[in-house]
Amino acid sequence: MTRRILIIEDDAETAAYLRKGLEEAGFTVTEAANGRDGLFLATGGDLDAIILDRMLPELDGLSILRAVRAAGVTAPVLMLTAMSAVDERVRGLRAGADDYLVKPFSFDELHARIETLLRRPTEAREEVRLTCGDLELDLIARVARRGGREIELQTREFQMLEYLMRRKGRVVTRTMLLEGLWDYRFDPQTNVIDVHISRLRKKIDAEAEAPLIRTIRGAGYMMAADG
Repeated sequence: MTRRILIIEDDAETAAYLRKGLEEAGFTVTEAANGRDGLFLATGGDLDAIILDRMLPELDGLSILRAVRAAGVTAPVLMLTAMSAVDERVRGLRAGADDYLVKPFSFDELHARIETLLRRPTEAREEVRLTCGDLELDLIARVARRGGREIELQTREFQMLEYLMRRKGRVVTRTMLLEGLWDYRFDPQTNVIDVHISRLRKKIDAEAEAPLIRTIRGAGYMMAADG
């Protein structure tokens, strides 16, 4: 089976070097020399992997990463960068990269990393960011933002929000929350869930036009961004 790979790299010499090696390794290669063309190709085709330069004209690599992940593209992304600082690599991984390679690099190492990524089941990729409408939950930094506004959450509030967002669009009962977050059986007399949901709503929904945490009468709660 032919494997399709997209190279988004503005340096013509590096792009040619990658294309030659990958085609010799049996890949079908598509290239983009700037960020906007790269984003168009990344979101418009059925790709097996993407090689993405960090610094690009028109649209930088991190912006492309966020956009392709938001668009539901699950192809593994190997990011290339001349910046070797740890915090720079962390930013890329949080944005959705699967691996990082610092320039200059050997083609043998790049090829080995690509093959490793292609052997990894797509569904096994660990989620690092959950979204619901304009609400974003960063599971690495442990930060919640809605509409760009950072929301301060206590540990239990963060856990409850993560639990709800992982089940977005589905009803979550009070029993599920108690057993999933507090690890004890349902007590019909306790109001601990109601108290925490109320506090969470004040932080998540208070300043927003549309509520995200819905009460489903007689059933429980649901995280949803639409009606």
